[in-house]
Amino acid sequence: MSILATPAVLLRRVEYGDFDLILTLFTEATGKISVIAKHAKKSKKRFAGVLELFSVLKITCQASRQSGLPILQEALLEEPFGAIRENMLHTAYASYWAELVATWAEEAQQLESLYRLLVFVLTELDRQQMDPALLNLMFQMRFLEIAGLCPNLNYCCVCKTGLDDPSHHVSGVDLPRGGLRCHGCEDQDGAHVCLSRGTIKQLQWLAEGDLNRVARLRYSAQGVSEAQRFLETFVPYHLGKEPRSLNVLRQIRPAMDTSGRPVAAGR
Repeated sequence: MSILATPAVLLRRVEYGDFDLILTLFTEATGKISVIAKHAKKSKKRFAGVLELFSVLKITCQASRQSGLPILQEALLEEPFGAIRENMLHTAYASYWAELVATWAEEAQQLESLYRLLVFVLTELDRQQMDPALLNLMFQMRFLEIAGLCPNLNYCCVCKTGLDDPSHHVSGVDLPRGGLRCHGCEDQDGAHVCLSRGTIKQLQWLAEGDLNRVARLRYSAQGVSEAQRFLETFVPYHLGKEPRSLNVLRQIRPAMDTSGRPVAAGR
C-alpha cells in the first residue's frame, strides 16, 4: 500500500461517527487530499492538540485496504499558528482563504505555488504585523492568477485601449468579461464594479510584486477598501458560488479594527 509523507495545511475537519475525523488537507506534495483520522476525537497520544485548523503539519498517511479514504497514520505539528485562532477577525480571514482553496482545488492536483502562498499569508497573519485586509487582497489576487481567473487590469476588454493611454478613462471592471471597461465602451446594462486608476495600479502590484516586498508597502485606506469591495465581488462571481466564510467575514469586520479588537462605540 502506498504511503504519503508531506507537509500539509489543515483546511477543514468534520466529525465522522463517534470517534473519527475526516480532514481536508492541502499538501505540498500532492495538493488537496481528504483523509480519515481514526479515533482522533478520543486519542490522547497520537493527535491530541495537533489537528487544529490552519496549522501546518507533517503528515504520514496510508491508502486504505478498502476503497475508502487514506488513513492518517501520524501528524506532527510544524507551525501551530495559534494566534490566528485566538482572534475572531483573523480566524475569519484564514477561513475564507482555506475555503477558496478547498472549493477550487481538485483532489491530488499538485499546486506548489498555491501551497507556498497559503503558508505565507497564514504566517504573516499569525505574526500580526501586517494589515489583514491587505493580506486578503494579496491572497485573492495571487489565487486568481494561479486559478487562471485573474482580471485583466491592463486594457479595455472591448476596445483594447491600454490603461496608460491618456484618453483612457476607466469605467470599471466588467464582471462577465473579467476585464476593464473604459467610459467609451461602458455598458449600462452590464454587471461591473467601479475602480479608480490608483487602485488598479495597487492591484497589479499585489498580483505581480515580490511577496515580501509587497507585504511591507503602504496602501491608502481608500484604495484598500475599494479593492476589497471589488475582489470580494469578483472572486465569488468567477468561482460560481458565494463562500460561507466570506459572509461571516463581512458581518464581523465592520465591528473590529485591523488587530481584531472591537471598535469602540461612537468611533
